[in-house]
Amino acid sequence: MRMTATRIERNGSAATLVIDRPQVHNAFDDSLIAELTDALLELERDDSVRTVVLTGEGKTFSAGADLNWMRGMASASEEENREDSLRLAKLMRTLNFLSKPTIARVNGSAYGGGVGLVACCDIAIGTSDAKFSLSEVKLGLVPAVISPYVVASIGPTYARQLFLTAEVFDGGEAERIGLLHRCVGAAMLDEAVDRQLHWLMKGGPEAQREAKALALRMAGLTREDAERRDIENAALIARLRVSPEGQEGLGAFLDKRPANWVKS
Repeated sequence: MRMTATRIERNGSAATLVIDRPQVHNAFDDSLIAELTDALLELERDDSVRTVVLTGEGKTFSAGADLNWMRGMASASEEENREDSLRLAKLMRTLNFLSKPTIARVNGSAYGGGVGLVACCDIAIGTSDAKFSLSEVKLGLVPAVISPYVVASIGPTYARQLFLTAEVFDGGEAERIGLLHRCVGAAMLDEAVDRQLHWLMKGGPEAQREAKALALRMAGLTREDAERRDIENAALIARLRVSPEGQEGLGAFLDKRPANWVKS
């Protein structure tokens, strides 16, 4: 039986949720998705928790999809892929609409779904040397499940560029386009997070819940709309995973070779 892939650390009314799979760069699989979702729901219910910080153990925030998980999804049916995508969508939706202030402490690189976690947090602070990529098109796929939150974070202009190119960018660029609120040197990361916690503790908890809901509502982001989009986007990514191009892209990635559409 695999050991737990997450842990919660508490410092007064601040809780830190740590993705604890450094041996695979904190990559997603079905167990991690379930653990993160359950942990967020636990923190939501805990009245002693005022703020939630999300971070990764080791040198990576989250590398996106786990290799073995991807291998399983490549051979799964369209319906199994749809159900899998809905579980990831629930995680992102739970984080995005958590009633308590959330901070992404981006201690290292974030790819694919890892970028989605960053975009779902209210405040994102990361290191200048962190690398980011929405790399799905390289696999013949699209970042469907995380797309509502990434587009809300960086806007459609940058989303169109990064969804299409899958290029890798650093913390400074992430700050410039709005994915990060602050980009700092690694040695300054904890200080920058603590400063945000300092300001958050000055606000009334109920007022902050309403303020967060207000900002999301004014941006046209509601839980009900998110649930509807999640169903549509899960169907999309499931269809693409079992399509000929998706199968070729996933197979090429797993075999560590260029996909057949890549020209030398």
